[in-house]
Amino acid sequence: MNANISILGVPMDLGADRRGVDMGPSAIRCAGLEERLRSLGYQVRDLGDIAVRRTHLKSGGSEANLKYLSEIVRVNTRLCSMVAGEAAKGRFPLVIGGDHSIAIGTLAGVSSAARRTGVIWYDAHGDVNTAETSPSGNIHGMSLAASLGFGHPALTQLGGHAPKIRRGDAVLIGVRSLDPGERIFLKEQGVTVYTMHDIDRIGIAEAMEQAIAIVSRGTDRVHLSLDLDGLDPSEAPGVGTPVPGGVSLRESLLAMEILSDAGILTSAEFVEVNPTLDVVNRTAKAAVELIASLLGERII
Repeated sequence: MNANISILGVPMDLGADRRGVDMGPSAIRCAGLEERLRSLGYQVRDLGDIAVRRTHLKSGGSEANLKYLSEIVRVNTRLCSMVAGEAAKGRFPLVIGGDHSIAIGTLAGVSSAARRTGVIWYDAHGDVNTAETSPSGNIHGMSLAASLGFGHPALTQLGGHAPKIRRGDAVLIGVRSLDPGERIFLKEQGVTVYTMHDIDRIGIAEAMEQAIAIVSRGTDRVHLSLDLDGLDPSEAPGVGTPVPGGVSLRESLLAMEILSDAGILTSAEFVEVNPTLDVVNRTAKAAVELIASLLGERII
């Protein structure tokens, strides 16, 4: 694993249209992220937070059903530039959020100099809506679709290239809540999905081994995008869109350990920690545990 890590915070809540998740980066830092990584021997640079402008103006007109599009695009454009810059320096970008709309900028950045990028999307949701299929207009539910090249041009073309990832190079893990349009999209596009049904049947270890084989085949970069609502809300209560019946914390730690052992990861992001919905910062602490396992921490 790359010994040089750059932490980038993105206190975004516009993509979820719900306050609180903007405090996620602070909560994760308060849970001891930098200290934990330094104890593992990493050289860590915390680049601070990208500024997000507060706005009460939801988009309209040609941007209907795309809430706060202009500010989300502005922030993600900045994030894209910073992630690309850190990757070009040979560092490991570790992005902490913030809602999952920030994945649009992260993937734009990590894929900018890559021939092909694989992505493991660890999430209760598919995030493959577009303005035409989204029931809410919340862009955090469109981030994977945009990265695959589907949706509004301001999102799909962010960073100057599209798609960021090929449909065959993306794998979803832990899915258990899909909108009708997302079900159609995933089937039509042939994206690999391991639902909780699949994980219950074959186990998280086998699901991760298969996912790793897919995302590393022919790619030169592999990114992990982990939404804390992928975990069961009994162990990660501080998320905005909890869905019961998720992956346990122990299973998720094993998933991170298996991904770490594969030695293929070049970047990661951890999103959707909402401390206003949390219990004694439990979800942020879980995020730090997962990051530590991903970056090599072991029991013995």
